[in-house]
Amino acid sequence: MVDPYRTLLFDVDGGVAVVTLNRPERRNAIGDGMREELADAYRRCADADDIRAVVLTGAPPAFCAGADLGAGERTFTEPGAGFSAAGIEVPAWALDKPVIAAVNGHAIGLGLTLALQCDIRIFAADARYGVVQVRRGVVGDAYSHWVLPRLVGISAAAEILLTGRTFDGRRAVELGLGSQALDAAQVLPAALELARDIADNTAPMSVAASKRLLWDSFGLTREQVGARETEIHLHLMAHDDARQGVRAHLDQRPPRWTGRPVDPTRERKSPQKGGGSA
Repeated sequence: MVDPYRTLLFDVDGGVAVVTLNRPERRNAIGDGMREELADAYRRCADADDIRAVVLTGAPPAFCAGADLGAGERTFTEPGAGFSAAGIEVPAWALDKPVIAAVNGHAIGLGLTLALQCDIRIFAADARYGVVQVRRGVVGDAYSHWVLPRLVGISAAAEILLTGRTFDGRRAVELGLGSQALDAAQVLPAALELARDIADNTAPMSVAASKRLLWDSFGLTREQVGARETEIHLHLMAHDDARQGVRAHLDQRPPRWTGRPVDPTRERKSPQKGGGSA
C-alpha cells in the first residue's frame, strides 16, 4: 500500500504502529500539513483493533524542531481563521492504545509539547529539549499548561514554561518528563521493545481502560476514581480475558486475548478534537 502521507511515515508490524515525523530537511518542524496528517494517523491507530501500541518518533537527526519558522518574523503573527493552540486535533491521550514517544533527538516548543501528550517518553540523553515559546513572544501550547503541572508539579512546570530554557535528556528525566534517557541510537529500539511487550503480553481491554482512567483521573476525586475502578473491574471480570490471563500465567504460555483494545465502559468511537480529557 502506498503511504498516504507527505510529512509522516506510517508502519504497522506485530501489533505496533510506528508514526515517524518525516521532514528531516526541516528537522521535522510542524508544517506542510503535518498537524492534519498526524491527527489522521492517530485516528487510523485508534480505529484498527490489530494495533495495540503506537510509537511516535522523528526521522533523524531530530525528533521535532517545533513550529516551522520558514515565515520568519511572521511565523506567529498570522494565525488564520479557526486558530487553535491545541497542537493537533487528536492528542495522543485520546487513543485507547498506549502511545510511546521515542524522542530520539532535539524536541523544541511544539515538538516537546506534542511528546508530552504521549503516555510514556524515552529521551535521547544528549539532545536538547524545551518549551521555548516565551522566548519567541508567545506561550507554550498543546495543553502544556495542563499537562506539565500534573507530570512534574507546579514548580518544575514553572521553570520549564516561564524561562523557556532548554535542557538535555538527563535533566528531562530528572524533572519527571520521561522514564529513560539513552543514547540517541537506542531510543527507538527501546520504545519498540516496550511497545511489543505491551502488544504481546497485556490484555487489550485492560490497557485501554487503565489508560483512560489515568488521564481522566486528573479531573476526578479519589472517590470517583475508586468508583471507576470498580466499574471497570466488573466489566473486565465478565470477559474471558480475566480467565485467560490467569490460565496463561499458570500454564506458563503466552496469553490468547479475545478482547478488543477499547475501554469496555465507554462507547467506541474515533477520537475527536481534544480527546475529552483536557
